[in-house]
Order: sequence, then structure tokens, then C-alpha cells
Amino acid sequence: MTEIHTPRLLLRRWHDDDLAPMADINADPLVMRWVGDGSVLDLDQTAEAIEGWEEEWDDEGFGRFAVELLASGELAGFVGLSVPADLPEAQHEVEISWRLGRQYWGQGYASEAAQAVLEFALQDRGLDRVIAINRLGNEASENVLRKLGMDVERETTHPEHGYALTVHSIDLTEYQG
Repeated sequence: MTEIHTPRLLLRRWHDDDLAPMADINADPLVMRWVGDGSVLDLDQTAEAIEGWEEEWDDEGFGRFAVELLASGELAGFVGLSVPADLPEAQHEVEISWRLGRQYWGQGYASEAAQAVLEFALQDRGLDRVIAINRLGNEASENVLRKLGMDVERETTHPEHGYALTVHSIDLTEYQG
């Protein structure tokens, strides 16, 4: 089983008891405002999402990690890797992304987990390059991307929803670990 330990977090595959807390995160309109069309997800939609994330692990050898706080065992959300389905121009790429519950914002968890996942991608999984797709205006995610050393590569438009996106990237030669 693939696990990553950071000073405060355990990044791991998904357990059955992760469904309810992840569904709570996905049901929060503030959490979801930067995702897709901004709609919240219910329990069944969250279960489908987790099933898809697990399938990606099986198919690709990477996926979205459940993020667990070491101190309390609480599920904080996810951070991980995926092939971006929403942006056809990037479907040959691997994207890093995250989604944490609101109570875990502003504490450095996203940056801590994302740094560990970026290292996993470039060093453990042998990827040469990782991208991140960020909706213009999402300054919190923009800050995490800066901390990761990812640079804006291009701007584009979401093909379905029409809003502006930035595509950030980093490759193995740029990665500082």
C-alpha cells in the first residue's frame, strides 16, 4: 500500500470510513466554489469520485491520496495526481490537485501534502513533468503553487464552463525538492 508520511500528515489510499467526511467536504459550497461549475457533491457522487480515484491508482500507478491528520486521525481531504479529464488539451499530462475541508485551510496542510506528492510524482513515479490547473482568482491555490515552485505556463479557458484557467508546470530539472 502506498503511503507518504509528512511531519503532520499521512497520505494514504482510501478507506470505507473516509466516505462520510469527504462527502461533508464536498457538500460545502465554499470548498466547491472553484471546482467545475461550483456545484456541491452528495454522498453518492462522492462515493463515485472516490471509486474513480481508486481506479486511477490501479490503472496509472498514481492517484489522489486521502489526507489524514496524524495528531487526530481526521480526514482533511485529498491531495494527489490525476490525468485531467476536464481539459482536453491537457489529457496527456499528469495534474496535481487538492481539496481540503474549510477547517483545515490556512494551516499549511495543502502545501505540506502537495510538496510530498510532487516529490512522489517526480522521484518515486518517475514522471518528468507535473502540471496544475487553477481557476483564475483562486489565490489560495495560487499560493500553494508558488510554494511548489510551479510557474504559469499558459492561460486557457475551461471548455465547458468558459472561465479563465492558468496551467502551471514544473519538470524534473526545475524541481528543488
